[in-house]
Amino acid sequence: MSLDGSSVFVTGGSRGIGREIARRFARLGAKQVAIGYLRNDRAAKEAAEELRGLGAEPVLVRGNVSSTRVAAQVAALGPLDALVHSAATGVIRPALETTDKHFDWTLAANARAFLSLARAAAPQMQPGSSIVALSSLGSTRVLENYVLVGTSKAALETLVRYLGVELSPRGIRVNAVSSGVVDTEALEHFPNAEQMLAWSRERTPAGRLVEPSDIADAVVFLCSAEAEMIRGQTLIVDGGFSLVV
Repeated sequence: MSLDGSSVFVTGGSRGIGREIARRFARLGAKQVAIGYLRNDRAAKEAAEELRGLGAEPVLVRGNVSSTRVAAQVAALGPLDALVHSAATGVIRPALETTDKHFDWTLAANARAFLSLARAAAPQMQPGSSIVALSSLGSTRVLENYVLVGTSKAALETLVRYLGVELSPRGIRVNAVSSGVVDTEALEHFPNAEQMLAWSRERTPAGRLVEPSDIADAVVFLCSAEAEMIRGQTLIVDGGFSLVV
């Protein structure tokens, strides 16, 4: 698979899964790889240097992914061949311990931002381009303390279906990748992280946890010409975990 000369933007591209996705695009020949991040300048600069070493020209997009300022920066990137919404946040608490502020913050970053980024990028995207969102199993299953993030991911997958239909006449594909538990820094926000990891290792038919590279594989596939007839779908990458739980 080759993405020679492509221009891509990956939100949350300075760390974790997003950084692996950005790295994969660079290795496959992307000419420009823009990465979005919130405030960790050090991690972003390190990621940028790594991308430059892989032959891609990095662009740093700093700020709240749901803000109009970030949307304007994305529009200024010019025509994108791929837009990947990997950034995610949220309050990990039982439903009755959350507030409206928690709800609004989580929905804005995980779902509304996806729509605003698509509005910013799609008018300049050419036929054959792709938009991909990262979701999780909590969109359809009840996970402990995950009510707000799970709700936001369900909204995200709904947006994927609607945009998948609405942008098809432009030749733009829109899909999502939903993963099982991945051992990244994001798990530090879960009070039961160790339990989640142990349970996933034990119950995953594939015999191991999903890794960032597994998600990157799925994302670049959906951004390739081989995925031409995949539209508005959520591809589950969990090693079979969701089939036996």
